Amino acid sequence: MTDHITLEDWELTEQFVRSSGPGGQNVNKVSTAVELRFEADRSPNLPGHVKSRLKRLAGRRWTKDGAILITSEKHRSQAMNREDAREKLVDLIRRATERPKRRIPTKPTRGSIERRIKAKKARAGIKAARGTVDPE
Repeated sequence: MTDHITLEDWELTEQFVRSSGPGGQNVNKVSTAVELRFEADRSPNLPGHVKSRLKRLAGRRWTKDGAILITSEKHRSQAMNREDAREKLVDLIRRATERPKRRIPTKPTRGSIERRIKAKKARAGIKAARGTVDPE
């Protein structure tokens, strides 16, 4: 996967289920969709900071018991769906290994503050002029 991260066989389990959507008789009788389960929380090969980023990136795919559930039913072939699910997992883990850039907080410039206040005053003047007209 990467230079430092490799996955063991016991960490991955695959289950083949019937795919949804169009496909005629093939959909009704052949289990081509893949549910790939990766035991991320129990994995000894993932460092803690990668696990926490992986949990955030996985979102709803992260289960309560600390596994990632990835499904693939894009292709009509079981082997292609299996390969696609594994690629999705590898991509997710690679994105989790990248450290996000630290944001350096900046201050708005004096000119931008003055322009903002000037625009607010102009808008307030427009709204103030909308009041009821004095009949006299």
